[in-house]
Amino acid sequence: MPYTLVLLRHGQSTWNLENRFTGWIDVDLTDEGCAQAIRAGADLARAGILPDIVHTSLQVRAIHTAELALRECGRSWIPVRRSWRLNERHYGALQGKNKADTAQQFSAEQVKIWRRSYDVRPDPLDPSDPNSGIDARYADLPGNLIPRAECLKDVLERMLPWWDEEIAPDLRSGRTVLVAAHGNSLRALVKHLDGMTPEQVVELNLPTGEPLVYELDDALRPPDAVGPGGVRGRYLDPERAVAAADAVARQAG
Repeated sequence: MPYTLVLLRHGQSTWNLENRFTGWIDVDLTDEGCAQAIRAGADLARAGILPDIVHTSLQVRAIHTAELALRECGRSWIPVRRSWRLNERHYGALQGKNKADTAQQFSAEQVKIWRRSYDVRPDPLDPSDPNSGIDARYADLPGNLIPRAECLKDVLERMLPWWDEEIAPDLRSGRTVLVAAHGNSLRALVKHLDGMTPEQVVELNLPTGEPLVYELDDALRPPDAVGPGGVRGRYLDPERAVAAADAVARQAG
């Protein structure tokens, strides 16, 4: 039997709109982001893909996206599991900065390396810094696990235990699983599922608010065929999703 996994990048956030590096700083959705989340829920309902359990990060833009989408498809009552391991990438000293301004300061090429490379971290940020995003929700997280700055490789490594120990067992139990998270934590998961190389995942852009559905085999692997958007899952509205992903790729910095 196929196992159904739905990945949903949170709707547009206030700092997406302002073109700022957000990372672990907790910002909410814009009105447009809320509308995207509601539309995602309507798309799921229309497709008859109804989640049985949802996994989110500890960040409100992902939490509220899940809540709005589930309300729209009549699944507000399903179990919820949250983990810091699904959080957005920690952007270190870039957090809070405008991407275009940072490109002017350091060069567009340098910012592209920080933003898009697989294994290069920005400069670190002390957890006590106001822009670190570290607050009471991480009080029980051991100090050696609290990030100062991350590259995508780091995100993949801290996300995989949650996949192996929590998401995969939920899938194997026959549940339809929704993962509502972030651009980089979901890029890391797609890299794992699709078997992408570091070079391939650097070019991957995931649109906000567009459900990406994977039908996985007994080994929890997707089909070999690559669809619109360069992934082995399927978007419920491929044309809209590809256009939105192109917009992400054009973001300054």
